[in-house]
Amino acid sequence: MSTDPATEKLLLIVEDDAAFARTLTRSFERRGYRVLHAASLVEVQALLPGHLPGYAVVDLKLQGDASGLACVQLLHQHHAAMLIVVLTGFASIATAVEAIKLGACHYLAKPSNTDDIEAAFEHVAGLEEPELSSRPTSIKTLEWERIHETLAETGFNISETARRLGMHRRTLARKLEKQRVK
Repeated sequence: MSTDPATEKLLLIVEDDAAFARTLTRSFERRGYRVLHAASLVEVQALLPGHLPGYAVVDLKLQGDASGLACVQLLHQHHAAMLIVVLTGFASIATAVEAIKLGACHYLAKPSNTDDIEAAFEHVAGLEEPELSSRPTSIKTLEWERIHETLAETGFNISETARRLGMHRRTLARKLEKQRVK
């Protein structure tokens, strides 16, 4: 097992987009982190027995519609003091709350960069005051959050989500296709 995370900045990146993972890895290495990468829950499970990361960045949506929330839960169970930041293109209140309940310390919408992620780690550690946004939430954002919340409630069943939202399934599918972010 690796040494104390306080003395070594060991970061685990759980991201299935190889190009984005490489970019994050290089950027964090320049900042003095030692970086591990996993693209799936299975890879995370294989890495954990030999390592004790103090930090993790987890993409919410992994290959094959796998959820990063399972990774968050596993990482938190492995090391409760680990600072876990969830990144997502599917930002919603429901998934943010669920991520925090499972052990994440922060939740960021993509696009987020290394500065954003490191600021989230520092904020959680009490090193920085959070910035409060005075920008009101748009109707489109509220709609998207409601759609995603309902999707999560239905286990990502498109037909049932459309029924609960009172819209045609194809309309919902088009909205989801427009918002598709890895």
